[in-house]
Amino acid sequence: MTLSTELDPEDRKIITLARSARARNGVAEGAAVRDETGRTYVAGTVELDSLKLSALRTAVAMAVASGAKSLEAAAVVTDSSTASAEDRAAVRDLGGAGTPVLVAGPDGEVRARVAAG
Repeated sequence: MTLSTELDPEDRKIITLARSARARNGVAEGAAVRDETGRTYVAGTVELDSLKLSALRTAVAMAVASGAKSLEAAAVVTDSSTASAEDRAAVRDLGGAGTPVLVAGPDGEVRARVAAG
């Protein structure tokens, strides 16, 4: 079995949302996070002259701005094979070191499942 077939429905949902954000906005990455109440926050890469944020850091910022106190899980859809240290740090800051970060390719297949810490 692959990592993708072992996912629970809530983790599959945040990957699907991240994929949709990436495709809809035509950006390099899409991400979604789920907070302690089950709410989800979805974002794409931000590339402005004065502001550059990865999709995952943007999703974490949206969660914080909306009042989330913690994260249950995070997902990023990217061409990269893993989540950057900066992205994992943002997830860790809100969710703690054990928060899972799912890294999926554009096809939705999970390439890695890493802890934020």
